[in-house]
Amino acid sequence: MRTPAEVWSNLKAEIRKEWKTAFWTVFILGLLIHFPVMAGDYPNHDGLASMYFDQNMITSGRWFLMAACGVSSYFALPWVIGLLSLFFLGIGAAALVEFLEIKNELGIMLLGGLLVSFPALASTYAYMFTADGYMLALCLVFFAVMLTKKREWGFIPGGISLAFSMGTYQSYLSFAILLSMYGCLIILLGEASAQKKLKNMLHYLYMGLTGVGLYYVILQILLRLQGKELDTYQGINSMTSGGGFSVTEKFLRIYQDFLAFTGNGNVLYNNTISFAALGLLGAAAFILLVRLVIRRKYYKKWYFYLICPAVILLVPVAFNVILLISPEVTYHLLMRYQWSLLPVLLLGFLLRYGFLQTELSGQFSPLHRRDAKVLKKPSVICNIVLQWAVLAAAVTLILHYGVTDNIAYFNLQKKYEKTYAYCLRLADRMEQTKGYYAGMPVAMIGVQNKENLPETDITGSVTSNMIGMTGDYLIYTDNNYQAFMKHYLGVTINLVADEEMERIYTTQEYQALNSFPQEGSMKVVDGILYIKTE
Repeated sequence: MRTPAEVWSNLKAEIRKEWKTAFWTVFILGLLIHFPVMAGDYPNHDGLASMYFDQNMITSGRWFLMAACGVSSYFALPWVIGLLSLFFLGIGAAALVEFLEIKNELGIMLLGGLLVSFPALASTYAYMFTADGYMLALCLVFFAVMLTKKREWGFIPGGISLAFSMGTYQSYLSFAILLSMYGCLIILLGEASAQKKLKNMLHYLYMGLTGVGLYYVILQILLRLQGKELDTYQGINSMTSGGGFSVTEKFLRIYQDFLAFTGNGNVLYNNTISFAALGLLGAAAFILLVRLVIRRKYYKKWYFYLICPAVILLVPVAFNVILLISPEVTYHLLMRYQWSLLPVLLLGFLLRYGFLQTELSGQFSPLHRRDAKVLKKPSVICNIVLQWAVLAAAVTLILHYGVTDNIAYFNLQKKYEKTYAYCLRLADRMEQTKGYYAGMPVAMIGVQNKENLPETDITGSVTSNMIGMTGDYLIYTDNNYQAFMKHYLGVTINLVADEEMERIYTTQEYQALNSFPQEGSMKVVDGILYIKTE
């Protein structure tokens, strides 16, 4: 038996430099970008009801989420959850780098930067109470594809890893599919025999079937043990029936959504500079791919003309696979984290085939020993310029995404402060209403009258697709008021039952009230405080 010191020493010896670079890039850059939301307490509308939440989401198909979030407790602790989430994402980034087989330190830092800065992560942090569980799910996906690629029977532990990832958050299945497709592309571009290529590509299929099958079996067992059924939320209960949509309707919606979000989603890019940076990465990767196809004469192989259209047709499906499983789902930005793979895989492909290396290619000497004649060759000059352009494009995207994240956090903080001020005024008015006493029944709808409030959100052009981040206030329903005033003002609002509220809403007394903050917006009627905000 070895001592703890011996185990630690052996562990350090096994950790590769590339893994350390990936982990620390994600962790440190993640702290720099996302510190505002980790150090503050700015919940969104869902977070108001999740100050303490046991994460038992079995009816949404997330049977492992309760365990995944249990490490940080079930309290909404932004700093603890934030650090844990970056830890999981950093470990996952190391697995991703191993899968992509990137050795270049600068390239690894850029890949980690793109992953941790992408705005979908900021949107996830708007739901801070569950962010650590989601990042563990993403980490498990990266391990699933890495194990499948690196080990002969790796698709078995890879499938198990995928099952637990889906049991935490199903949306990250797209990561597994897209990375598997990329893995198959790299296999096709390799020099192995056709039989070996087919065998290696089938491993990804085995991993996927094992993972999805195991996920579904465990889900059904746990549902029966707990005596529950899948919820109707986001159409999760229709994931096996198709929700009444035909195959044609599903694929049409998938392609429409993919084109709409990729081309005009205001996330991948939202200005000319970020568009140019992303376009440059795409153009460089395309040129490199064409170069490989020509040099290795893939265009002479019959299967080349089957693979190209198949990839074009399947990529949108891989991004939006949830629409294939649950067609009624409404995509939120935190469910679109897989779009980060667009710049990540473009850069990863370029790095794999020589970009940002200390040597331009095998035929040239290292940079510090190249003579003037070599440097003057047009091909060498073009290669160097393209390397600098790719580096600039990646850095530009990281900076752009990081700034976008902080614009979103800026507005989230303002939403909290405006909501606090609004509810403080509301509580003061309640206490001054004749007949009011603490804890009395309250009848309110909760929808705000925007005509009586100034529009102060100046970030809409940036945050329009970042759910939970945009808008002026955190409150939309009576339950939002109840939770916010309980946790942040120490004011109790005992809401009447929904059936009673439906009756009160049509009464003459309620209809005659003015809309808050106008005078006469509250009145005690038959022992119930009527509040009209809408």
